Amino acid sequence: MHRRDFLRRASLALAAFGLPVLPACAATDKRQLGLRRIGQPQPFDFAALKGQARALAQAPYRSHKRALPAEVEALDWDQYQSIGYRQDHALWADQPGRFQAKFFHLGLYFHTPVRMFDVVDGQAQELAYDPAAFDYGKSGIHGDRLPADLGFAGFRLNTRKDTDRDFAAFLGASYFRAVGKEGQYGQSARGLAIDTGMGKPEEFPDFIAYYLEQPGPGSDSIVVHGLLDSPSVAGAYRFTITNGDVLLMDIDSALYPRREIERLGIAPCTSMYQVGENDRRMAWDWRPEIHDTDGLSLWTGGGEWIWRPLCNPEQLRFNMFMDRNPRGFGLLQRDRNFDHYQDDGVFYEKRPSLWVEPKGEWGEGSVQLVEIPTVDETFDNIVAFWNPAAKPQPGQELLIGYRLYWGAQPPARPSLAQCVASRTGLGGVIGRKRDYFSWRFAVDFEGGELAALIDKAEVEAVVEASRGRVEIVSARPLREIQGYRAMFDLVPPDDGTGQIDLRLYLRSGGRTLTETWLYQYTPPDAARRTLY
Repeated sequence: MHRRDFLRRASLALAAFGLPVLPACAATDKRQLGLRRIGQPQPFDFAALKGQARALAQAPYRSHKRALPAEVEALDWDQYQSIGYRQDHALWADQPGRFQAKFFHLGLYFHTPVRMFDVVDGQAQELAYDPAAFDYGKSGIHGDRLPADLGFAGFRLNTRKDTDRDFAAFLGASYFRAVGKEGQYGQSARGLAIDTGMGKPEEFPDFIAYYLEQPGPGSDSIVVHGLLDSPSVAGAYRFTITNGDVLLMDIDSALYPRREIERLGIAPCTSMYQVGENDRRMAWDWRPEIHDTDGLSLWTGGGEWIWRPLCNPEQLRFNMFMDRNPRGFGLLQRDRNFDHYQDDGVFYEKRPSLWVEPKGEWGEGSVQLVEIPTVDETFDNIVAFWNPAAKPQPGQELLIGYRLYWGAQPPARPSLAQCVASRTGLGGVIGRKRDYFSWRFAVDFEGGELAALIDKAEVEAVVEASRGRVEIVSARPLREIQGYRAMFDLVPPDDGTGQIDLRLYLRSGGRTLTETWLYQYTPPDAARRTLY
């Protein structure tokens, strides 16, 4: 399967499972039925899981996908959507802890069974698939006709106080999502990305087993282990998930390559950007903006803060931001104004930002950004991840730790002013005839020292372009946001469509006032340079 098809399906499916209302149990028996355990309990911890992953990597890869029963294979979108999970079968529903887990059924886009284990007091025991745990709704499926070993597709987590709305979900390949206090799913994370944005099919590793540790009665966190496998690598993951206003996932991973991996993506963030203030190419919808996130934020090892607005390009774009020991990066949804989206169904202004915070030193490498063209919002077309400079080799053990923060605001923010809007349009001077083509950029900054400098200090915009001529540069107070607006026109050097890299920040008296704004502009061809 090619990346476009896979991500479109994954995006649709995960969006559909965003905080659903699960069907009430139809059973009259009020006992907590739970799920049947199979096999004998086995000692389990993260070290044991790493041993499993190492052993997997030393053996030839075997696909975990399986043929599903015909009636499951034939499920359409609406039928699959109607399948719910019964509350009386929720994992730990009969325990005093704060958390419960429910499971996803196989079908539609999910053909790889994922083994589920309950871990209690250091002992793991597998959970058996049970059709009685599911309400098949209008799917037309008769659970008693399905194989007893059919298996699960994934799981979701909720609190005992709210058994209908989940705060995290793991479903499809190595994808997972979470929410902050806003309670709205948006972008996804993945366990691993392999060969993303290259001229060959991308490889999608699978989590093939999950080990869910039963939390103690007073625990604020839940621990989940995942066993990952793919043709190129096997891996072990440990997630410590703490639900809150900003949800925290503390992750430790151990990777065991089967072969040299050309482009390994650590802590991949996957999002969608169709149209926004700075990119109107696909602005055919009635809503003014459609995106899960609007920019890539970087806090480099050298301490520089960078903001790169996202785009929906005409052709695939690949950007590499070289760094050493990055302090953090993430895809953020900074624009949180409902008026800018006007979507009262999926609430893009509530979509969570996702911030990646490395644990320890990651060494040399780069944050890489892939932007893929899309015509609508059902396709996740944005990916950002860390790529280590040294290519992983077979036989290695790669130990990598990081934290993921899901919520409106990332935990790390610059003391400098931040970019809050990027707009573009035709350049030139209003009221004067245009004799040549130019493109205007208007970039708004707020925060830091800017409010205190309005009318009290000279603020200048520093603009650099890799090609072409920059003109009509200005920086002026924008009192509506107690900040400043930088504006400039870019005149392409020729009639070609070669990319032009832009760099901008504000300063006063030699002192930097803002984070660094980066942009990649692709001029239209000569036939489309209308001067109006």
